[in-house]
Amino acid sequence: MQGIRFTKFIPPAHENPFERLLKLFLELLTYTSGDVAEALSWLTELDKQYHLTDKNYGMGDFIKDLKDKGYIRDDKESGIMVMTPHSEQSIRKQSLDEVFGKLKKSNSGNHKTFFTGQGDELSTDLRPYQFGDTTDIINMTQSLQNAQIHHGVDDFQISEDDLEIQEKEFKTQNSTVLMIDISHSMILYGEDRITPAKKVAMALAELIRTRYPKDTLDVIAFGDDAFPITIKDLPYLQVGPYHTNTSAGLQLAMDLLRRRKTPNKQIFMITDGKPTCLKVGAEYYKNSFGLDHKIINHVFGLATQCKRLHIPVTTFMLATDPYLKQFVREFTEINKGRAFYSSLNGLGEFIFEDYVRNRKKTVR
Repeated sequence: MQGIRFTKFIPPAHENPFERLLKLFLELLTYTSGDVAEALSWLTELDKQYHLTDKNYGMGDFIKDLKDKGYIRDDKESGIMVMTPHSEQSIRKQSLDEVFGKLKKSNSGNHKTFFTGQGDELSTDLRPYQFGDTTDIINMTQSLQNAQIHHGVDDFQISEDDLEIQEKEFKTQNSTVLMIDISHSMILYGEDRITPAKKVAMALAELIRTRYPKDTLDVIAFGDDAFPITIKDLPYLQVGPYHTNTSAGLQLAMDLLRRRKTPNKQIFMITDGKPTCLKVGAEYYKNSFGLDHKIINHVFGLATQCKRLHIPVTTFMLATDPYLKQFVREFTEINKGRAFYSSLNGLGEFIFEDYVRNRKKTVR
């Protein structure tokens, strides 16, 4: 039986060396949290090992092109190379292609629901005219046809009874808060969990910006404390020597969603560990060794508050320890939300499927 023969990969002759290196460079920027010098250092080491450049195009040419094309610049104050907004957007687009690469383009920008009425998009359903209907939804072709049938061609006239209305589908808006755990455990045990979390956040942000522009997305990082970050800050997000203050993240998420006027609100929480921290006044109450009842009960109380506000919490747990699963199950049951025990590779797929499924739900 004939087997498979492996040969050395030779890139196509027409492949642009800058574009090839740029993909690697943008990927490295995510891992280095936006440190341009470190990313270029890693890329140089990869070049030495895998011969990414040749005598016609070297790393010096690539760095010059990065500056000329507006991907990096020299910061006048610090004297170091930094990313530009063009790089930040390129990283988001690359994350979108990587995480949600199977999506088809759409210009609708809204979420469909199961309800019809005076919405945004025409449906195939027709019905007789009713008092109060606007003229822009009258189906003129069908209405004229009805007039000809009812009154004839010789004495043509059109009356209210001839008018047909073409229904429109209601569309709704979603307000989402994405919580990202930046506690120290996100880089422990030899596994980088923060980089996939950042990629998913950037992909989701780019998805909403391009496909659902009327939706809102707020991103929260939570460790000892919780704080909002902008979309452009995501590539620079780093894990710190922090505990996991899930309570602070949920409280901030609810505060942000209370300001949103949309009826559909949800929280996505990416975490790999148990809550280990709670701020009481100006002090931090911490317990890294177990599921402390004082901390857990406070988190469960916030799960109940979210339920009363009609805010489902979807937890994406990156750990599979039985006692952590039990905590997530109890939290999810209290909130009536959802929970996924995801590997790092499947995280993006889970989040996209859940986001798309929620767009057809209306919270009353």
